[in-house]
Amino acid sequence: MTILLPESSQTAAEALTPRQIVAELDKHVVGQHAAKRAVAIALRNRMRRQKLPAELAEEIAPKNILMIGPTGVGKTEIARRLARLAQSPFIKVEASKFTEVGYVGRDVESMVRDLVELGVEMIRAERLDEVRAKARQNAEERLLDLLLPPSRPLTPGEEAAGRDQHSHTRDWFRDQLREGRLDQRVVEVDVREKSFPSLEIIAGGSVEEVGINLNDTVQGLFQGGRAKKRKLKVPEAWDHLAQEEEQKLIDMDSVARAAIERVEQSGIIFVDEIDKIAGREGSHGPEVSREGVQRDILPIVEGTTVNTKHGMVRTDHILFIAAGAFHVSKPSDLIPELQGRFPIRVELEALGKDEFVRILTEPRSALVKQYTALMSTEGITLEFTAGAIDRIADFATIVNERTENIGARRLHTVMEKLLDEISFEGPDLQEKHVVIDDAYVSRMLADIVKNEDLSRYIL
Repeated sequence: MTILLPESSQTAAEALTPRQIVAELDKHVVGQHAAKRAVAIALRNRMRRQKLPAELAEEIAPKNILMIGPTGVGKTEIARRLARLAQSPFIKVEASKFTEVGYVGRDVESMVRDLVELGVEMIRAERLDEVRAKARQNAEERLLDLLLPPSRPLTPGEEAAGRDQHSHTRDWFRDQLREGRLDQRVVEVDVREKSFPSLEIIAGGSVEEVGINLNDTVQGLFQGGRAKKRKLKVPEAWDHLAQEEEQKLIDMDSVARAAIERVEQSGIIFVDEIDKIAGREGSHGPEVSREGVQRDILPIVEGTTVNTKHGMVRTDHILFIAAGAFHVSKPSDLIPELQGRFPIRVELEALGKDEFVRILTEPRSALVKQYTALMSTEGITLEFTAGAIDRIADFATIVNERTENIGARRLHTVMEKLLDEISFEGPDLQEKHVVIDDAYVSRMLADIVKNEDLSRYIL
């Protein structure tokens, strides 16, 4: 017996070898081959596990990954792109938020609940695609009933002829409706309003647990609210009725079961800033114990069962990817139990000028392509010369060295400042073809970069 991922998730990644997964990631993230290689192997192992007998598959735990590297080098982007490639439910959480005052180990299970909600939304969107045509057809019939109300009861002698005439008239209305000739007509439809606002009670347990119980208790009492008649134009009424029909055609219990299965078998949780909860001796003040937060996170990563409003979810086979800069602390500062749950460690390299040049031009959604597309909406053609791109990368590298090194994020601030004039004057520019060369880059940025104090504030 084998256990398989839901079909839509399975088909997306099963055919990809680790080498092909890395190639896909290369389209969006520059460099960092070691990290890409590690996540590609982890994803492929997940696919391999699905083909094993159930008894053995249950014993094989995912090999969680710890990414070590400075900010802005692609840690989050690699995990996000991997999840999209595998069509997996993906959520990013920051470990440091669990250390905030007043949140002593704030219910870390909330990350799993949020992941389940995402899974439900993914499955629901897939089911919507399947039933949309049928829902639209049902909505059309309901709309025709509103446009062409039933006539008076027919006598036995009139029945056959009346039926034919009504059917003919209905078909005529259907053709007019599809051709858009009835779009200005107004119909009266029932719209359900929510009579009661959402309630939140903070009691002995966590807010999430109270919310789950409260939702279950009042759902049957106030579901749907009361109906109110509203007059809508035909296109708006059609859309509203189609949405109602979609909800009728989707079995939310089935959606919840499929979502839980997908989360358990293919979910990915990205825990950022894990270095901020690495225990350091001698720290004082109002901060919550870092070690305490680690111990709260530990059972989730090790494998536990979390209660959500859609059902119980096991975290044994969710893939956890943790990341941190580890400037002050080191991975060995984490408690041993947590270290053991992240057996794969990869170090990401800091980015320099050569990487910045590639980031500006190579990825599928490179910054140069983004700004060129944005300005094209104003009829402006931006042309970046090779010298300009080299100069932009040079300035970004200099600012990172002189101030804080924020990696590729520095390119965003540099590009915004560089194109500030064009972005503002864009609609009024007479010359619609603008060439960005190294002289233009130097004119816009040189003074700011030279003045170190100014660059701290602007770049």
